[in-house]
Amino acid sequence: MTQRTLVLLKPDAVRRGLVGEVIGRIERKADWKITALELRTLDRATLEQHYAEHVGRPFYEPLVEFMLSGPVVVMAVEGERVIDGVRQLAGPTDPIAAAPGSIRGDFGTIVRENLIHASDSEESAVRELKLFFQEG
Repeated sequence: MTQRTLVLLKPDAVRRGLVGEVIGRIERKADWKITALELRTLDRATLEQHYAEHVGRPFYEPLVEFMLSGPVVVMAVEGERVIDGVRQLAGPTDPIAAAPGSIRGDFGTIVRENLIHASDSEESAVRELKLFFQEG
């Protein structure tokens, strides 16, 4: 089933020069296509909407500050089972728990700065794509 998802390459991925590596991994997947891509510095209002479900949790403010710390790559990716597929490609949030071959398993160092965000469901993808891209 063809889907669309939001992928963010976080400030640590940009700072560490991993953008090409991650984009290459996405592009090498059969039937996946990057349909929109921008390098952006995000604003607090956008991040507050994006991470609204985490308000009040201890990691919320450090996460927002981290995401404000530098540019990010914002992508829309389309393809067969792309939502679950990109999340598997990313690996678990904790890089120690992430398998080799996943982005976090190969390049992650700490939980808070975990290189990549990918929508976790079709509902989240629709909401997040509308937040980051006007056409949704």
